[in-house]
Amino acid sequence: MSDTTGTHLVLGKEVAMPVQVRSATAFMAVFSVPTVSAQALVAGSGLEILQYRRGRGLCTLVFVDYLDGDLGPYNEFGVCFLVRDHDRRGGTVLQDLRELGSGGAGALIHRLPVDGDFTLAAGRGIWGFPKILADFDADHHSPTKRASVSEDGRLIAELAVAPGIPIPGAGAGATASVAAYSFLGGTLRRTGWDMNPAGMRTRIGGATLRLGTHPIADELRSLRLPRRALVSSSIGNLAMTFGDAVEIPGR
Repeated sequence: MSDTTGTHLVLGKEVAMPVQVRSATAFMAVFSVPTVSAQALVAGSGLEILQYRRGRGLCTLVFVDYLDGDLGPYNEFGVCFLVRDHDRRGGTVLQDLRELGSGGAGALIHRLPVDGDFTLAAGRGIWGFPKILADFDADHHSPTKRASVSEDGRLIAELAVAPGIPIPGAGAGATASVAAYSFLGGTLRRTGWDMNPAGMRTRIGGATLRLGTHPIADELRSLRLPRRALVSSSIGNLAMTFGDAVEIPGR
């Protein structure tokens, strides 16, 4: 459940908690990555990559088009890793799978390019999300979803997701809660993040990824992303709520 803890001043405007996203569209691909490579990228956070099988973790690449929300309209690209709870050290694959099934796992937001100045300032200042300004070319409306993100003319990533099978029940009042972690300026933070998806489609594979010459693309190459995604999904309408961030001491 998202926390409600007052307001923040961002670029002269008050932002009240929790922040509401009333409508967004999204599509994503989940890739199996070597735990060792992923852990090397997130080592500074002190968090541990969750293993869904021995030596393998999960990396999600996601494009979101925020249509109506408290931070205004904007595009976003996320590089996220599933991680163990910040209080947990070590463990087996079975423990990781139990944590994943019970909702105890978290999502570390490792990279987060956006195309809006206000959401950039809010994201970094309130939640410590690693937002940078970037340029987007996105099509969230065609049957095959496509988008690319670049910074200073250098391509970060281009992703296409083919149509999947409708998921019944999504949006029928069902809310999923996730612990979103961020690590910025040497500070680890945890944010409550509630999601209510509607019009969700998913399939095995179904994603085409092209990486560019940007340093974030080089990071993704270091993960030796397979040619085939484990699963890809699209969400026709996504409502979200973000609570305030809580700093995790001692990292």
